[in-house]
Amino acid sequence: MATPVIFVPGFMQRGSAWAPVAELLPERYPSVLLDHEEHTLDARLDEIARTAGEGPAALCGYSLGGRTALLAALRDPRPYAALVTVGAGAGIDEPAARSARAEADERLAAWIEVTPIEDVVSIWERQPLFADQSDALVADQRPGRLSHDPRELALLLRTAGQGAIDPFWFELGRLERPVLALAGSRDRRYTAAGRRIAREAPLARAEVVEGAGHAPQLQRPEAVAALITGFLDELR
Repeated sequence: MATPVIFVPGFMQRGSAWAPVAELLPERYPSVLLDHEEHTLDARLDEIARTAGEGPAALCGYSLGGRTALLAALRDPRPYAALVTVGAGAGIDEPAARSARAEADERLAAWIEVTPIEDVVSIWERQPLFADQSDALVADQRPGRLSHDPRELALLLRTAGQGAIDPFWFELGRLERPVLALAGSRDRRYTAAGRRIAREAPLARAEVVEGAGHAPQLQRPEAVAALITGFLDELR
């Protein structure tokens, strides 16, 4: 039986951002590139649940999308055969750091909602987080980013950003689904987060994608596709 893989994009992405990986998966894992129409955390959780239906499906999310995928499976694990996260964690533990992040996210959201999308994207692309991405890779992602409404991005940041959610690391202990937590080798923050997911969730393991930063699914799609395929094959 084919197991569909639902790909959940990150912040300021469209579902098509997952295409480089999805196109490399074998036919036994048909892909659903989720293109969100909702822009609050709760509405996106509902959207993921509707997409999964009764399952079984594998859920694969990047960054904010990976965090949302974990929350979706914690809310109702029944439709999901397995989860894959890429460059994702389960929130900020330390209250002062979380409060500082919330304040920074609010300032960013307030700026985004009154700023032309071209200027928003120009600033977003210059983040140190993406500094190891080639100019061509950044350019390939630009049309998807430019297609967003700044007001919707601001709303998403206010409801699903790391400063907006309570950390849920310890809730992962009740996630009785296989989890593969991926991160790029140059992304120290999220390689550590992936290893923590592997410690906290009972059926999880972490893998590192060599030669990649925060977006290994874009920088090394063939490696990410191979890891996902091998992981899902083990569960058949």
